[in-house]
Amino acid sequence: MVIERIVVGLGNPGPEYDWTRHNVGFQVLDQLATRCGAIFASASRLEGYAGKKCFEWCLRKHALLAKPTTWMNLSGEAVSALLRHGGLSSESVMVVYDDFDLDLGKLRIRAHGGPGTHNGMRSIVTGLGTDRFPRLRVGIGPPPTDAARHVLARFSERERAEVEISIVEASEAIEAWLDGEPLERVMTRFHSRWN
Repeated sequence: MVIERIVVGLGNPGPEYDWTRHNVGFQVLDQLATRCGAIFASASRLEGYAGKKCFEWCLRKHALLAKPTTWMNLSGEAVSALLRHGGLSSESVMVVYDDFDLDLGKLRIRAHGGPGTHNGMRSIVTGLGTDRFPRLRVGIGPPPTDAARHVLARFSERERAEVEISIVEASEAIEAWLDGEPLERVMTRFHSRWN
């Protein structure tokens, strides 16, 4: 099996975190897996992988979709292990994650950049030793007061309907990138649509 690209969705493991704001990255990966009829398996089932069992994965053509099973703040362990296993550069991985600096449902793709206030992204930048990797941010709206409480809260019924649309749109953009469309073109095409 040849892996050409990796998509990592960030979140916290366990059903108690399903549909919380911090798990939007997992929801996007679940959408991508559903679209290609894939089912996530444990790291121990990844052919040739002998590292720490810290992610779930499935395949979409020549791309590996992965959800770290570490806590959010340790996401860098899984991403660096995956890149080592695949022998890939950091530009071959796209990370999907929540961002409270974006309005609810807004989406942004960037080719690189700092981690901002996101602890999962900070862990990845530290683990890889670079911020030179694409990322797709999904807006979860600003926290009313406490940021930690906000990211671990579930979406309201109205918010969830809006976020579900964003999840589908995010998966479409990622599929375009996985199908070989240059990131700059994906950014131009989808940003204009999202705006």
